[in-house]
Amino acid sequence: MQTAFISHPLCLKHDMGAHHPECPARLHAIEDQLIASGLYSFLQHHDAPEVTREQLLRVHDGAYIDSVVAAAPSEGIISLDGDTFMNPYTYPAALHAAGAVVMAVDLVMAGRIENAFCNVRPPGHHAERGEAMGFCIFNNIAVGAAHALVAHGLSRVAIVDFDVHHGNGTEHIFADEQRVMLCSTFQHPFYPYSGAETDKPHIINVPLTAGADGVAFRQAVSERWMPALEAFEPELIFISAGFDAHRDDDMSSLRLLEADYIWVTEQIKRIAEHHAHARIVSVLEGGYELHALGRSAAAHIKVLSGL
Repeated sequence: MQTAFISHPLCLKHDMGAHHPECPARLHAIEDQLIASGLYSFLQHHDAPEVTREQLLRVHDGAYIDSVVAAAPSEGIISLDGDTFMNPYTYPAALHAAGAVVMAVDLVMAGRIENAFCNVRPPGHHAERGEAMGFCIFNNIAVGAAHALVAHGLSRVAIVDFDVHHGNGTEHIFADEQRVMLCSTFQHPFYPYSGAETDKPHIINVPLTAGADGVAFRQAVSERWMPALEAFEPELIFISAGFDAHRDDDMSSLRLLEADYIWVTEQIKRIAEHHAHARIVSVLEGGYELHALGRSAAAHIKVLSGL
């Protein structure tokens, strides 16, 4: 079965300013690399629908959703926090970004595809139940995970997050939800300065120190993530696919390479094939050096596709 590639044109129109690292060119960088590699035409392409309010309310407070709607500008750019801004296209882009993950879940659960990559922005894993932060407005992957539980009746879903920043929003939303396992690596101490003290059996956080390379990352995944995922036996796996831990990305001080993203995707795929009927939904989070982002995401998608 094919891998779905889900995006929406409005995700390119969300723009937080000329010098903001979370820029529309990020999506082009991934698409351009897929085209250059010959992979693009082998993917199953879909335009993302808008997420519904009901779907958002599973992970976000109604008052918060209303505040985002009220803040949306008709022109110019406004600030939600020191890092997160909205232009007139941001709110609809955020609806489509979350809607992409819902669509991906529906497609894999229907057996129409084996897995999916959601090439969307704004990203999501920092967004908490009632707060936007870290470039994120709605927690896209949390919306998808909750949809899998509620709409498809799954009992166990896993989220793996290899973004260089701790996904504080995802952890905040699922802190007491035993049906969701969260496995995460991240640089620490580093923004958002959380995750290292978590002590919950369904949340497997592995902080990495500045300068850590692929050897340290692979050890963390092999020793901490894999045994937990094997024991949990997830029925669907989500990936918060941030590529900002790459050596060339100056957003952080980790030193991963494309080979590390290939390796971790292979490990996740093996777990999915064993326990989850090969079902994986991967969602773009960070990654700000455009060349490294394009290469890394294309390598990740190539493994997902099996091509």
